[in-house]
Amino acid sequence: MEKENEFIEGLRDAVPVCLGYLAVSFAFGIQAAEAGLTVFQASLMSLTNVTSAGQFSSLDLIATNATYAEMALLQLVVNIRYMLMSTALSQKFSSKVGTLSRCLVAYGVTDEIFGLSVTRKGRLKPAYSYGLIICSVFGWVLGTFLGAFAGQIMPQRLISALGLAIYGMFLAIIIPEASENGAVMAVVIGAMVMSTVFTYAPVLSSISSGFRIIIVTVVIAAAAAIFAPRTEEDTADA
Repeated sequence: MEKENEFIEGLRDAVPVCLGYLAVSFAFGIQAAEAGLTVFQASLMSLTNVTSAGQFSSLDLIATNATYAEMALLQLVVNIRYMLMSTALSQKFSSKVGTLSRCLVAYGVTDEIFGLSVTRKGRLKPAYSYGLIICSVFGWVLGTFLGAFAGQIMPQRLISALGLAIYGMFLAIIIPEASENGAVMAVVIGAMVMSTVFTYAPVLSSISSGFRIIIVTVVIAAAAAIFAPRTEEDTADA
């Protein structure tokens, strides 16, 4: 009964996340269809990856037939934070929780699920995490399916127009934080400048899009860590 209650609580707490994922993944599905993926391929990618940044960034590489090495390195750089999140969450589990359960929970760790999990009082139960993951992943995959399916049947002009939704989403995420935090603003501007240089500079423009993203991500993240490190007070408030 306790496991049942924990699972239901996880499902309930994840409903807002599910709805948010539905909207974002619909935009991903549209972009995936535009990149040439089938409905099945796009849905399978969402089911097996569950990472918005990783999936969106991979579409350009897929469209340009990038190498497996580029794809693997890009995903490592973009998604390495999930390894750290999973390690942190493992400390909230009882020592009696087995490796299989821990791996299943690690599969579904996203920024939102991590946030819900770390703020839950007391020990984290696998059943609660399963509820969070099942509900959230359902929304992510369903949105992708609907977006990719719509992308297969809608006119190209409408697909391109809906594809702009993802840029609107990124702006909605970035602008409020950047307007309040100078370090975030500097990171955003720095990434834009570097991306522009890599796109138009004579020699740098020859570098493939995958490695451009990797280089910009590593350089800007390293610069931010050196010049604007988070203080202990910031970490405590997070």
